[in-house]
Amino acid sequence: MSVRSALPWPLRWAVLAIVLGFCASIGLWAFEFGKDIAGLDHDTKEELQQARSELTVLHAELAALKEARDKVQTIANTASTLLTTEKAVQEKLTAQLQQLEADKRGLQDDLGFFEKLIPVSGAGGIAIRGLQAEVRNGRELKWQVLVIQANKNAQEFNGQLEITFVGIQNGKPWSASLPGGARTLKLKQYGRIDGIFELPAQSVVKGVSAKILDGSVIKAAQSIKL
Repeated sequence: MSVRSALPWPLRWAVLAIVLGFCASIGLWAFEFGKDIAGLDHDTKEELQQARSELTVLHAELAALKEARDKVQTIANTASTLLTTEKAVQEKLTAQLQQLEADKRGLQDDLGFFEKLIPVSGAGGIAIRGLQAEVRNGRELKWQVLVIQANKNAQEFNGQLEITFVGIQNGKPWSASLPGGARTLKLKQYGRIDGIFELPAQSVVKGVSAKILDGSVIKAAQSIKL
């Protein structure tokens, strides 16, 4: 004898599907309920929101830092340009000052030169009105002589200018003349003669003398000490 179920197979499958669906619903509900109890979903949302807020703040700070960097860079570039311009202006002013000082010295020399051209009362004939000498860099000596004829309508003078240097060399007395000897001198009213004398090694100049010669006759002479 065989026993058969009172429910047909299609109905059984339907009941089984309903039971499985109900079990699945209960399981899903239990999982969601467990998440709510543990607070995982709520904390995760809060953390995400906080992370987004912090990211927004960091973006804003980064933008502010970039803006500040650009401003500092602009200021640095401007300062560099101003510094370069100031340096160029300073160099130009220094060059102008040096030129003005050179012009001043030239004017002073010219003033002294023309002051010496003023005739001395009662003076006549040819005369040395100015003898100057200056040692430069310890290796050379610059000299200058001013010669005039005080007489009006004087004839042209043809003679020679002799320059002599005296001093000490290696602890002994020393003297020297211009290379090539005396210079030819031609003038009618006045003349300024100058030059540079290369000093020998281990020599110290103590004095300079100038003589105007007419043949073998000394027409004028002057000496200075250094």
